[in-house]
Amino acid sequence: MAKKRKKKPELPQKMRSEVFRRTHKATFLLNDKENEAIEAYCKKYKIINKSRFMREAVLRAVMNQFMEDYPTLFEKQDLDRLVVKQNLQA
Repeated sequence: MAKKRKKKPELPQKMRSEVFRRTHKATFLLNDKENEAIEAYCKKYKIINKSRFMREAVLRAVMNQFMEDYPTLFEKQDLDRLVVKQNLQA
């Protein structure tokens, strides 16, 4: 028995023009083991849209790196040495 998919709601014409369209294509190759791992993962976690999964995984890694590299006033070692004491008085 096939699962019925929910139909996506139609966006009004005004909003459709505002939606970001994907116009840039990114292609990469996988070896047999990498492909098997992706296939097994998608099957286990019931991922239907592999393109979306790959895009989100790559962008998550990129954003995490951006957050890690974000400049701060202090070096990481200095921040690690800081001890914050809480005032427990009400």
